[in-house]
Amino acid sequence: MDDHRLAADLATQAGVLLLDVRAELAGADAAERKAAGDRRSHEFLLDALTAARPGDAVLSEEGADDPVRLRSERVWIVDPLDGTREFSELDRDDWAVHVALWQGGDLVAGAVALPARRVTLSTFTAPPRRPEPPSKPRVVVSRTRPPAIALQVRDLLDGTLVPMGSAGAKVAAVVTGEADVYVHAGGQYEWDSAAPVAVARAAGLHCSRLDGSALRYNRPDPLLPDLVVCLPEYADAVLTATR
Repeated sequence: MDDHRLAADLATQAGVLLLDVRAELAGADAAERKAAGDRRSHEFLLDALTAARPGDAVLSEEGADDPVRLRSERVWIVDPLDGTREFSELDRDDWAVHVALWQGGDLVAGAVALPARRVTLSTFTAPPRRPEPPSKPRVVVSRTRPPAIALQVRDLLDGTLVPMGSAGAKVAAVVTGEADVYVHAGGQYEWDSAAPVAVARAAGLHCSRLDGSALRYNRPDPLLPDLVVCLPEYADAVLTATR
């Protein structure tokens, strides 16, 4: 199985597991659902990657950071459950599973599963056909804490805000045409954006830091605090607003 299909299959399977956890713990409190989801998805992905690619390193939000990854040619960067808060709220579907592969200095494969929507976007399959964007660009933001930079971008583009949960769900919204621009500032890590960026690039979207510089992965410090994903025709205007 090639790396693109493996990423898609594992993200999808982890998503099915998470739906089972959600159903199993429907009567538990939110904190118990969050903890179980994070742990069981992480364990599944780590075991599956060890079996399928025993020579590769893994960087996971839920695992200890092994410095061997910095000497490895191939590193899987995973977020077993992106949007833990949304996962814990049983009526929400804006949470995700991220599986990406970094090789030789850049992302080469990735998948974002949206399990509650029964959708997986990946570099294995062609991106969905986007509808024509509306006259006013839609800027997707956190539903609980939209960053000031997103409000600046909305104002500059005379756009509208689309509140949503996890980072993976936000990037997926730009890929599928539910939104046109995603900007983030204030703190993320490599596992938050690696798989979404791999998928967005495959869909022909612009992806960069807020200052327009390239996104770099498998760094000694996995902090990667800001991100722009947007339609290419909006990139210059968005970067003008964010620089």
